[in-house]
Amino acid sequence: MRMSWKLGRLAGIDIYLHPTFLLIPAYAGMYQGGAWAMAFVLAAFGCVLLHELGHALMARRYGIETEDITLYPIGGVARLRRMPRSPGAELAIALAGPAVNIAIAIVLGLAWFLGLFGDPVSGSVLGLFAANLTLVNLVLAAFNLVPAFPMDGGRVLRALLSGWLGRARATYVAASLGRGLAILFGTYELLNGNFMMVILAVFIYIVAGAELARVLAEERQREFQEDGVWTAPPGFRWVSRGNGVWQLAPIAVHVTNGPRSSWR
Repeated sequence: MRMSWKLGRLAGIDIYLHPTFLLIPAYAGMYQGGAWAMAFVLAAFGCVLLHELGHALMARRYGIETEDITLYPIGGVARLRRMPRSPGAELAIALAGPAVNIAIAIVLGLAWFLGLFGDPVSGSVLGLFAANLTLVNLVLAAFNLVPAFPMDGGRVLRALLSGWLGRARATYVAASLGRGLAILFGTYELLNGNFMMVILAVFIYIVAGAELARVLAEERQREFQEDGVWTAPPGFRWVSRGNGVWQLAPIAVHVTNGPRSSWR
């Protein structure tokens, strides 16, 4: 049974909200400035949603559909039906999310500079709201471009390294960076008593490890497959028994007194 609440559909993609998300605007409303703080949190998560839509719509261009997008207190998750194996496709999909945040920041920054949110010099409430939202989008883009899993930058790094190291080793490098940074970040925040950030560090560590395990399992499977047909181990071959049934059989080698010959 799904615990998240469905908000609706956007661009043909189901949008869900996890109940724990409500802790963020509730905390902002009670302790950080009331209605304006709640509105700011909702606007920030609106930008997170657009970030995930950027990934989803770019994936659609490569023929990959998105199951859904779910908003959590720590951000959003777009569940693609499959992950791209092509480094070029993965690079484009990974960069699409941060690109959306940068585009939002540019638009908001220009609007604030031109005074569309009030006098930028006097610091109107609406102008400060837009300026802070601009900063949030820049931080989101920068954080997601950190070259380590599970951030988008980790997928960018894997796409860039895949042609050189192969997908498995490239994933190992990106996931190792993610787990290493999570340990450093979590230790620092633990010493400073910021337990929410410690939870985020633990989440990053777990997700990076899960991504590495998934890719290694896929690569082990592909070692025995080529174009969807199982490759026989050395010394054996596949023999059709009819009705779609195949069986492994040893390769027969015939030796004569003359020149050696063999067949499969």
